[in-house]
Amino acid sequence: MPTLDGYRSTHSDLRQMIDDLRSLLTMEQLRIRPNARTAYELLCDLGERVRRHLTEEDRGLYPSLLIHDDPKVKSLAWGFISGEKPLRKTFDDYHSRWLKNCDFNFSDDFLEETQEVFAMVAQRLDREERVLFPKLVEIGLFREMRL
Repeated sequence: MPTLDGYRSTHSDLRQMIDDLRSLLTMEQLRIRPNARTAYELLCDLGERVRRHLTEEDRGLYPSLLIHDDPKVKSLAWGFISGEKPLRKTFDDYHSRWLKNCDFNFSDDFLEETQEVFAMVAQRLDREERVLFPKLVEIGLFREMRL
């Protein structure tokens, strides 16, 4: 069973990746071919890590919430599950449009769409931290372990 600290660590890693990418994803930086290659690799890694995070929740977290006695807990789980679909689709579309050909020809449209993807991920992480995690602590699925 995943832990609250494990999820917090994953969130921290994802936020750090996004911050690192934001500093790299400028037209000046991307004109330098090795930077463009690094940005590409980091973006692919971010996409994979987000997918893995969602899959871990699907397997290790939501099944127990979906059979919980409290209907509010079940509803909360369904809300997060249904919220994954647009995020996954956005990532898949983004990858197909910008990353699959490895051409490193990053445009203003690419930069704009990338910032939108980053915002979606950040909103998801924020929502998990504000809504989901406190509920998991409240129902006893996770213990608050912060020192």
